Amino acid sequence: MLSIEKYQDQFIAYLQDYSVIKEPKNLYEPIDYILGLGGKRLRPVLTLMTADIFNGDYKKALHAALSVEVFHNFSLVHDDIMDDAPLRRGQQTVHEKWDVNTGILSGDAMLIMAYQLFENYDATTFQALAKLFSKTALEVCEGQQYDVDFETRNNVTIPEYLKMIEYKTAVLVGAAMKMGAIVADASEDDQYNIYEFGKNLGIAFQLQDDYLDAFGDPKTFGKQVGGDIIENKKTYLYLKALEFSNDADKVELSELFASDPEDISTKIEVAKQFFVTSGSAEATKTAIKNYTNKAFTVLQSLHISEDKKQLLKTFGNNLMNRTV
Repeated sequence: MLSIEKYQDQFIAYLQDYSVIKEPKNLYEPIDYILGLGGKRLRPVLTLMTADIFNGDYKKALHAALSVEVFHNFSLVHDDIMDDAPLRRGQQTVHEKWDVNTGILSGDAMLIMAYQLFENYDATTFQALAKLFSKTALEVCEGQQYDVDFETRNNVTIPEYLKMIEYKTAVLVGAAMKMGAIVADASEDDQYNIYEFGKNLGIAFQLQDDYLDAFGDPKTFGKQVGGDIIENKKTYLYLKALEFSNDADKVELSELFASDPEDISTKIEVAKQFFVTSGSAEATKTAIKNYTNKAFTVLQSLHISEDKKQLLKTFGNNLMNRTV
């Protein structure tokens, strides 16, 4: 087993070899740009680590790991267009640096490139990876649509929100790990359980992302802090604040999240005060911990050594305590 940093290094080296600008440059330069912006590389690292955990050659999983990363970045390019987001990882988003049409077309190309990477595997592995990928990609689209729908709905429930983040974010984390298990030819049971581990970790990851969107440090977070508040998104923080508030505060908070004031900074600060005083901020941190522990419970069912289980647990704990 390698350290997380070593898996990252191996993946980045492979990515740099793959990332070659071709003609037409206006299609491929934006792809090279978004893939080169860095980020946590969480998903591809999980693919490589999982292949290693199940005694496979992690280098054989590099193609699948890159497929996950290319797909993830494709979804970010299109999400940023839909959200009209100015920043991604502290830099201009693709549609801001180029234009919306370029962002759409380059994103489409990335989705196709993600599928192409499975062609490096034998027919059986290709079929298993492609089947999982297709299911996951469609669920990510469903999750994104739920997210969009929730912006104009005033009756979003917490179970609905959790389903949305499971589809939009968590299933791709689960799939990234299952892909590593598929490449390593792990048993069906282990493939299922490592997927469940990744999915629960992914829910915790997204809840943490929601929390950092409101309370993160702009210098380390990489995105516009308060973006969800500006977009009137019904995040876990918002829904819990409504649940915990009295009738008068519920009305005020609902009106705040239906407004589009010129003074954005004041709106963000007022919303954050609601999150803290209602107990929503603390409840969100508790939920992050609960989903992380739920992922850890799944580890008991995996047919791997205790050392490897501990490695996964350490990874999960580091993820729960991140600031970026």
